[in-house]
Amino acid sequence: MQINSFLLFLFGTLLRIGIPVAVTILVIALLRRLDRRWQKESQPLPVVPAGGKPCWEIKGCSAEKRKRCPAAAQAGSPCWQVFRSKSGTLREDCLGCNVFRQAPVPVNI
Repeated sequence: MQINSFLLFLFGTLLRIGIPVAVTILVIALLRRLDRRWQKESQPLPVVPAGGKPCWEIKGCSAEKRKRCPAAAQAGSPCWQVFRSKSGTLREDCLGCNVFRQAPVPVNI
């Protein structure tokens, strides 16, 4: 009778401790998987200006206008990214610009 009582106690203890530990491990694994997915999604997407040319070449801007343009100073970024507001919105003239409209849509790699 003592062995049965001991086995019953052991089984109850394992259930009482084992199930919460198993659920906790499962939740941790799922959260890590979700975090990896979110980190992958948060990576910046490569954006190449239309035709691979800078906007001032496409628009035919003069050298004087290029000197005053902040987009020309940051040649690695598309011009509409340079003119983005602090809140992240684009200027109205960027939305109607052919350089912006003809740019390829970024895709997840």
